[in-house]
Amino acid sequence: MVKIFVGNMSFDMDEHDLEELFAEYGDVERASIARHERSRNPRGFGFVEMPDADEAAAAIDALHGKDVLGRTLTVNESQPPQGDRSRGKRKRR
Repeated sequence: MVKIFVGNMSFDMDEHDLEELFAEYGDVERASIARHERSRNPRGFGFVEMPDADEAAAAIDALHGKDVLGRTLTVNESQPPQGDRSRGKRKRR
């Protein structure tokens, strides 16, 4: 399974749009868009999971830098988080 990061997305895109965009290049296992915890508004990035590495590579090559709904997408293979992500976050009250 290849997890793909998709950044600089239009706030008008939804999960269905994201899945359709990648489905042109192969099977899509899952498409998700990051949302703000409270407002549930899109944060402008998301993730796509594709089971076939060759299809995922083709999608990344084709879609990185492509204009979609007026925004130039950043598309690359997702990397695991580096270090402790909890540093610098304020505690909720």
